[in-house]
Amino acid sequence: MGASYPWHLYLMATVYVVAGLMHFIKPKMYRQILPAYLPGHKILVTLSGLAEIILGIALCFTTTKDLAIYGIIGMLTFFLPVHFHMLFNKRASMGLPRWMLIWRIPLQFALMYWAYLYLPF
Repeated sequence: MGASYPWHLYLMATVYVVAGLMHFIKPKMYRQILPAYLPGHKILVTLSGLAEIILGIALCFTTTKDLAIYGIIGMLTFFLPVHFHMLFNKRASMGLPRWMLIWRIPLQFALMYWAYLYLPF
């Protein structure tokens, strides 16, 4: 593995790898939350799952860590419309309570900030 990083960077990597794997374990759930205006739900779920897995693994290596962080921030930005769609579309909400759907939106920004903290400035 890469340099000796803090444990919480490896925690982040694990979160993204597990989240990515879930796209392959429960693909129907992920297709259900995508807005109708996005084409190719099946391929989008596959690609987003692969992206999460690859970016999570890339966090663990010195040569790819920074690129992975930028990729994660970009990916989470791309995912934001899906969270708004879940908030305003009953079928996409998966029966989650409204407070949880609202909470997921600032959570996306918190996850972006968490990733940003590992950039070397």
